[in-house]
Amino acid sequence: MEEELKCPVCGSLFREPIILPCSHNVCLPCARTIAVQTPEREQPEAECAAGGGSGGGGGEHADKLSLHSESDSGYGSYTPSLKSPNGVRVLPLGPAPAGSSSAALPRGAGPSSSLTCPQCHRSASLDPRGLRGFPRNRLLEAIVQRYQQGRAAAKCQLCDRSPPEAAAVACEQCEVLYCAACQLKCHPTRGPFAKHRLLPPPSLPGGPGKAAGGARKLPTCADHELENYSMYCVSCATPVCYQCLEEGKHGQHEVKALGAMWKQHKTQLSQALNGVSDKAKEAKEFLVQLKNILQQIQENGLDYEACLVAQCDALVDALTRQKAKLLTKVTKEREHKLKVVWDQINHCTLKLRQSTGLMEYCLEVIKENDPSGFLQISDALIKRVQVSQEQWVKGALEPKVSAEFDLTLDSEPLLQSIHQLDFIQMKLAWFTFDPSSAHRDIVLSNDNQTATCSSYDDRVVLGTAAFSKGVHYWELHVDRYDNHPDPAFGIARINVVKDMMLGKDDKAWAMYVDNNRSWFMHCNSHTSRTEGGVSKGATVGVLLDLNKHSLTFYINGQQQGPSAFENVEGVFMPALSLNRNVQVTLHTGLEVPQSVRQPKLPSN
Repeated sequence: MEEELKCPVCGSLFREPIILPCSHNVCLPCARTIAVQTPEREQPEAECAAGGGSGGGGGEHADKLSLHSESDSGYGSYTPSLKSPNGVRVLPLGPAPAGSSSAALPRGAGPSSSLTCPQCHRSASLDPRGLRGFPRNRLLEAIVQRYQQGRAAAKCQLCDRSPPEAAAVACEQCEVLYCAACQLKCHPTRGPFAKHRLLPPPSLPGGPGKAAGGARKLPTCADHELENYSMYCVSCATPVCYQCLEEGKHGQHEVKALGAMWKQHKTQLSQALNGVSDKAKEAKEFLVQLKNILQQIQENGLDYEACLVAQCDALVDALTRQKAKLLTKVTKEREHKLKVVWDQINHCTLKLRQSTGLMEYCLEVIKENDPSGFLQISDALIKRVQVSQEQWVKGALEPKVSAEFDLTLDSEPLLQSIHQLDFIQMKLAWFTFDPSSAHRDIVLSNDNQTATCSSYDDRVVLGTAAFSKGVHYWELHVDRYDNHPDPAFGIARINVVKDMMLGKDDKAWAMYVDNNRSWFMHCNSHTSRTEGGVSKGATVGVLLDLNKHSLTFYINGQQQGPSAFENVEGVFMPALSLNRNVQVTLHTGLEVPQSVRQPKLPSN
């Protein structure tokens, strides 16, 4: 109801409200700021004084306004220069002389004086009585007065109860009223509130600390505190001073100079330490070996985890794309439903607020016992109530959409397949090239078994399998070979660099080959150049023996050079690098070659 009790000009509760011909209300002081008058129609001040009686000249002068006119219109134009809190623009009032009153417009204000309603913007002409010609809304004034009295009662300002509890205390620093419950909950006697006037601040005990220290005393003889040790009694195995010898305490004992015995014992200890040092050296080497094993376990575990994640990500990739499509459908459906419902909520809330405020206002009007005042506004209120009722047409209070989603996802078959997923170790490994981890320039076809490249630079593609033990063999058939490129075949870690030739970093072990010869490469180190290359129709074989930790290559069934790499340990994935001049097809699930022809020897 509070909105009904606020002036549309100043935004505050009504003060001396008057009723305009359009049935809207406005404060009398605010009406003076929005009334306008044609300047040339103003009466001379002497005439105003003559018609105003004694003492009226000052009051009429105070009620004169800053007026603006439109040419030949006969009516003042509402030309605002300020803006009220409610958004209505008003004219500034000039300072009034001493002794002025705020009664009405000057008696000389003729029919050209007018006032524009700030709500419906209808203009109303003022009669010679000025603003006093508009009736005073006594009912509204009484309702505002009662509302202010009820609001001014001392209530707790933080209560969430309705109505709030009576205030029990007031904090001088916060300037907030609290009931007993809210004071305990919102204004405790600790933290930043500890020094407020509700309770005295607590005292915090404390005290200084102490520090102590002392100097180390130089070693002296136990029997003669002023003498330092200078000799060593071998029999007693203790250092002695010169005075001890003078007194004959060690007369029958073997006594030697302290410095000589110190050097002798130092030599003996050093010799004894040599044997321990040898054992310690062996122990250190053993610890290094154990630490290397720890590091290898850690690296191999991380590599295997990375490979496992990559394989699972490849499996999930298709599901993720499908999930995105399904989520898009759900999102569109949800957004459509939400928009429809929010539109209904906003529309209904606005109408409900307007109707409720009007209803509460009308109920307050009905309570009044002023027949003449009631009849002044009853017709307008009846029309407003009828218009408000007509807004609730049939179907306006029915939801336009349902909260249910007619979407059902059958995921049970997929869940069963996921639950059956487990580790297996296959003797014959079947795999393809992995599109999810390949460089973006790699072009795959033939169900990801044939690979080429769209770039003249070498790019890397990995296989979908990862090996940590066992013996594995696969072949790559050269489908196309133009302009003597250098494709590279081998194995790699999951995080191998993919925008350069295989083997140039420390994550890959490879053989790269042209049409005449081949090289082995790891960490960009080229070794074992061997005669014999590839051409269209050639077959390159890769043998990974993780039982012997070795990697060997074949061209057309013959071993190419010696065993390429030894001591390979960890988790590896089949790998290949090539450019656009090469196309190869992968063949997997092959038996390990039982008989190998004599390998070609590397050339110098």
